[in-house]
Amino acid sequence: MSYEKQRIAVYPGSFDPPTNGHLDIARRAARLFDTLVVAVYAFPAKNLLFSVEERMELWREVIKAEELTNIRVEHFSTLAVEFVHSVGGVAIIKGLRSPNDFEAEFQQGLMNRKLAPEVETICLLTNLENLFVSSSLLKEVARLGGNVKDMLPEPVIQALKHKNGL
Repeated sequence: MSYEKQRIAVYPGSFDPPTNGHLDIARRAARLFDTLVVAVYAFPAKNLLFSVEERMELWREVIKAEELTNIRVEHFSTLAVEFVHSVGGVAIIKGLRSPNDFEAEFQQGLMNRKLAPEVETICLLTNLENLFVSSSLLKEVARLGGNVKDMLPEPVIQALKHKNGL
């Protein structure tokens, strides 16, 4: 009986909060790999609404509700390629919505390739319904009482209501 090494991919991001767009990319990446690690970046240079622990817990609730058994959630505060190595990963997953996303991910991907040529960067294109969806935009819409039901997983909607005192 032959034992093959598990193929692990890492989907890194700040995920403040996770959106249906993030979930779509995670679902699709999980079909391509034995294990997908959703890696929540602990210290992004952004104004965060949710702590790293809250963002991880939101992902865990969504993954459980979706019954995505080959996805796990961890946090990291190192270079993405270092984190990929630490979990035995072979690839970094990125979602692309726009040419601007491509430009940023292209530069990051080239740097990651320089730092760790054995780690592949795989870019998945968003579904059309998620084209305009961004965490920062949805946080603002939710804060102002707008309807975000079709753009966020239910646990995230509830967490945003709680954060916004609604």
